[in-house]
Formats: sequence, structure tokens, C-alpha cells
Amino acid sequence: MLRIHVLTIFPEIFASPLQESILKRAQEKSLVRIGVHDLRQFTCDRHRSTDDDPYGGGPGMIMKPEPFVRGLEALRDDEPGLHAVLTCPQGTLFTQQRARELARQEALLFVCGRYGGVDERVRAYVDEELSIGDYVLTGGELAALVMMDAIMRLVPGVLGNEASAEDDSFTEALLDAAQYTRPREFRGQEVPTVLLSGDHQQIKRWRRREALRRTFERRPDLLERAVLTREDRALLADLQGIPQATCAEPKDMP
Repeated sequence: MLRIHVLTIFPEIFASPLQESILKRAQEKSLVRIGVHDLRQFTCDRHRSTDDDPYGGGPGMIMKPEPFVRGLEALRDDEPGLHAVLTCPQGTLFTQQRARELARQEALLFVCGRYGGVDERVRAYVDEELSIGDYVLTGGELAALVMMDAIMRLVPGVLGNEASAEDDSFTEALLDAAQYTRPREFRGQEVPTVLLSGDHQQIKRWRRREALRRTFERRPDLLERAVLTREDRALLADLQGIPQATCAEPKDMP
């Protein structure tokens, strides 16, 4: 069972998302256990203060180090192998690969900052810092929820069909191909004929080509780390309209 903890001054933010859909079922199946902890319980003054003015001046308030460190230490006493993640804009970009690695941990803790950020000294007590993108949120809670969702669905048994996670976008550093369901025609748009053919080899080839096309058009940077076969490179060369011999040689499969 994966155990996930969260340290936040707004625990109510997590109440609804964690009681819906896959996240709820993961807990009901006892595949994941989640504990959301109010940072204020680790304060040491009668006002339960978690923030203060920044030294040196400047706008906003800064989260105090004492509550975070007290909370981290208390939770690590209960979970000695706890892997602590600080959610912040300066962190390493969170990826599908990192989600897969974190899903193999026994216990995780998401430390959520607010306001103008956390006191720099808190960073010495966490294991890593992660960001979900190059933008700023009002707090780390939504970033933690995004990462929790991505991680939990990779825990064995959480998804009804394990192949669903393997077929996701970014699993192979490629975007997913277009998907269709009924009706066959919708407002003049038809489902591609190949998907109705029943020819599984042709369907597989079409989906691979579409995944390559979408990635090439929308996220060409991903192709630099994608594992591609010779057939993939031929399809890319065709999409780019250049001779195969001059197509860039990405990493190849054995």
C-alpha cells in the first residue's frame, strides 16, 4: 500500500477531489492511504501563526520554518522512510517518469507552501522540490493534487485496466493518438475508416502514425528522448516530407 501525506494550512482543499472517481476507489481498495495534516497543529504560539513578514522587506508574507519542520519530523517519526516533496515553482519539472518512480515509494509527503513562499531553511528538510509547470499558483495544494492523481493511477490495481496507464500520453515520450467512440458521424465529422475495419495491424499502425504526427506537430521536443523503431523513423520522414536517409536518428530500439 502506498501511503501519501500532505502538510497544508488548507486541508479542506483536498476533501472533495479525494472522494471522487479513481482517487476514491484507490482508497476504498486499500491500495493507497492518504493523510491530510493541518500545518497549524504544529505551530507553537497561541495565534497558531504560520507566516510572517519577510526579512529585508518586500511584498507578501513568508511561511515560517518551525511549523513545517515540526510537522516533517513528527510525520517521519511515524513513517521513517517518508519521502518529502516540496511543491514550488523553482522545483524540477514533474514528469510521467517521475510519477512512475514516486509510485514505487512506500510513503510520500507533499509539503504545500503559500503566500510569498516558504522560508529557505525548510528546503534542508525535504528530499526534493517539484513543479508542475512554468506558472505560479496561489499555493502548493493544487500542484500536490495533480501529482497525487498522476502517481496514484500508476499504483498496481488502481486502474481497472493496467494497459490504460501504459497507453497514456508521455509514457513513451509521445502524445496519444486521436480517440473516437459512437456516433460514427457527428456534425459532419466521420470516424476514420481504418478504425472501423477490424484490421488490428492496420489500426495499430494508424495509431502509431497519429501519435508520431501529433508529437511532431505539437511537441517536437519530446522526439529527442523518444525510443523509436526504424518504422517510426520512416513514418516521421514521411510526415516531414524529407528523404528517410536524412531523417534525424533518434534513439533506436534493439
